[in-house]
Amino acid sequence: MRVSSLYIHIPFCASKCYYCDFNSYVSTPDVMDRYLDGLDRELELVAASYDHDPLQTVFFGGGTPTIFNTRQSERMVSLLHKHFRLADGAEVSSEANPGTVDLEKLQVLRDGGVNRLSFGVQSFDNDLLVKLGRLHDRDAVYRSWELARQAGFGSINLDLMFGLPGQSVETLETSINALLDLGPEHVSAYSLKVEEGTPFYTWHNRGQLILPPEEDEVRMYQLVMDRLQGAGCEMYEISNFAKPGHRSRHNQVYWRNEPYMAAGSGAHGYVGSTRYINQKDVPLYIETTNGGQRPVTETEEISEQYQMEDTMMLGLRLIEGVGYDRFRDKHGREMLDVFAGPIRKYEALGLLTVDEVGVRLTERGKFLANEVFAAFLEG
Repeated sequence: MRVSSLYIHIPFCASKCYYCDFNSYVSTPDVMDRYLDGLDRELELVAASYDHDPLQTVFFGGGTPTIFNTRQSERMVSLLHKHFRLADGAEVSSEANPGTVDLEKLQVLRDGGVNRLSFGVQSFDNDLLVKLGRLHDRDAVYRSWELARQAGFGSINLDLMFGLPGQSVETLETSINALLDLGPEHVSAYSLKVEEGTPFYTWHNRGQLILPPEEDEVRMYQLVMDRLQGAGCEMYEISNFAKPGHRSRHNQVYWRNEPYMAAGSGAHGYVGSTRYINQKDVPLYIETTNGGQRPVTETEEISEQYQMEDTMMLGLRLIEGVGYDRFRDKHGREMLDVFAGPIRKYEALGLLTVDEVGVRLTERGKFLANEVFAAFLEG
């Protein structure tokens, strides 16, 4: 399969949130300028390294791409067009944090071809935002939202988190109500995962991070599904909801285990049967790229067995599941010949639906999805 998707990582943030284990750093404008110099060189090398089609999807992730000033933002999007051709109707997304945008910056992104924004809102509860280490408050969400609409963005995602310290089902519902009042085209709703290497992880191990009980987290997930679907947002992945025509095409590349190029410090790419990881250290990334070399620090050849396992584990995140035809077209094997064991086991447990089209999670299976996914590692 020829590659037609590109991820670009911008590793800078105004501060580090307490739950975040992403490759992100607080830095200075001059370092950001030198980073863009390095990104320019890397994108040139990436474009020359792979046999790619005009890009169908592009995702500027982070970090916080909108931490750049207007001049840097204009350069960021111009580098994309300098080194790649975009297909007609390509989806070009950028992550953004409330409070890091102004009208001029948003118009520069829009004029540069960005047609989808993803705001890291997480909550409309100011107390919870402080507990998460977020710098914005509820009012910053509203201001940023209005500016985005004013700049002409008609496809906006809002991130929402649940299972947060001190959060109740009732306070989550208040945030859902506020979110739905804005009317986003897409919502990504995730439960908190306490990741190693974060302040939350340290505090949790010390007994200083009090999370909602499991039964409340189950109720929160059910509430999210009920309210968002009731408001006309179709649940198309276990954590993602979209109005018609606004599913994230780029993220579906990941969930369908399709190839994508990647650039930027700490970025992960997957082309052919090779996964690669870029240098995470920003100064070393800058030094390597400005020296005319790709900053890849790790590569891994993915065996056909692992590729099939990834197709199942990622694909079952989609509500449509994994179709027999798609599995056969991708791998040249029959799904049930390879994975009859875990499929029949979790069908019997009521966590998978198996029909003439393919395999997908049941309603109950959505709550125990990680257990189902892990079963496919057993082959």
